[in-house]
Amino acid sequence: MTKRALQDELIYEILAVVEEIPEGSVATYGQIARLIGREKNARLVGKALSMSEYYGEYPCHRVVNHAGRLAPGWPEQRFLLEEEGVAMKDERHVDLKKCRWDC
Repeated sequence: MTKRALQDELIYEILAVVEEIPEGSVATYGQIARLIGREKNARLVGKALSMSEYYGEYPCHRVVNHAGRLAPGWPEQRFLLEEEGVAMKDERHVDLKKCRWDC
């Protein structure tokens, strides 16, 4: 298998998990990394999500960092989450206690 095929396979594995996050809930990059068996690869998850537009439509707006912080430079993320009823702690953070995906 080529390196590109391995990369695509990993990205689709990550996106398959993201696709399962229910509306109104969020998951963290680390949570997704654990679910795919790569506990220490939260940054890899973030990188894969940054390329998701090339792989189809996925609810990547439902993924935040470990503190609930929204992705920098993506103002639409807050709007999309608020439309789904996700509780915010402040301008840049979701309330993980109220809306973390319990998977």
